[in-house]
Amino acid sequence: MSEGTDLKELKRRMDGAIAAFKSDIASLRTGRASANILDPVTIEAYGSRMPLNQVANITVPEPRMLTVSVWDKSMVGAVERAIRESNLGLNPIVDGQNLRIPLPELNEERRRSLVKVAHEYAEKAKVAIRHVRRDGMDGLKKAEKDGVIGQDESRSLSERVQKMTDETISEIDRLLADKEKEIMHV
Repeated sequence: MSEGTDLKELKRRMDGAIAAFKSDIASLRTGRASANILDPVTIEAYGSRMPLNQVANITVPEPRMLTVSVWDKSMVGAVERAIRESNLGLNPIVDGQNLRIPLPELNEERRRSLVKVAHEYAEKAKVAIRHVRRDGMDGLKKAEKDGVIGQDESRSLSERVQKMTDETISEIDRLLADKEKEIMHV
């Protein structure tokens, strides 16, 4: 594997962390109902953890209400529990195989807790990016030790990996600042 391919792979993995972060913060609500709000919810179903959208249909019948139609009646309790425990501040109302989820008005306290959740998502993304950097650095050290690349080339590539890491983390910080502004000033 050439060093160019290796850097491309590291960049791809860092971009994956950004994409996951964007998906996470898209699920944080800012005042209007969106089916994406429930994206981070996973259910213990059929012996494994599954995303909510694989066991139910999520609709937005009105601006401040979500409806979750669970396909398997035996899963309704697990879906309700998962939504309550999801740290999204939602309280579903069970109605047969459906759950109605009214979205409470965003007060100052709730906005602050959503910002806190956004910061947790950002930290998780930064940790993932640092893991990618560590993997890259370890690969470079091993290649240098094995004599595949020289010390100068290793140092140069290490600096490029660090620069990529710094750029990716500052992108996460920028996205976080935008989301924080959106949550606090809706």
